[in-house]
Amino acid sequence: MNYGMLILWLLIGYIIVTWVGFGHTVFNIKVLHMKSMKESDGLGEAYEKTKPWHPLYNIIIFPIFGYLYLSGLSETTLQTALITGAIWAIVSIVIDLVGWVLIPHPLQLSFKQFYVEYQPWITLVYIAIFLGPVLGFLAASLVGRF
Repeated sequence: MNYGMLILWLLIGYIIVTWVGFGHTVFNIKVLHMKSMKESDGLGEAYEKTKPWHPLYNIIIFPIFGYLYLSGLSETTLQTALITGAIWAIVSIVIDLVGWVLIPHPLQLSFKQFYVEYQPWITLVYIAIFLGPVLGFLAASLVGRF
């Protein structure tokens, strides 16, 4: 395992997924004329409508980065993919807790908003992040890349 690259690929995927979600929210405001957080409760109608899409962003993005990470290893196994997925999920949970709940900022959420009201989407996001390296491994194995 190369932990530096493991974290780097996770962070790149995490940033891309975050920007895709942000772009989706902006699209909903500008093109679909949904209400922003300034015009409605919570984070706004435009953001709320993106929630069901969050697991999809993750299940598309993280297998790509899982594959990229695993392809840089000298030995790639399903066990390595599972361990990578577990580490990615745990690190993502910690990043989310610190970044979205604990640190004060304009988009800060309460524990209830993030862990109760964001269900089932946040759980599905973490499952998708965990499965990212596994799906990347399985896809690459099917085409003979591992």
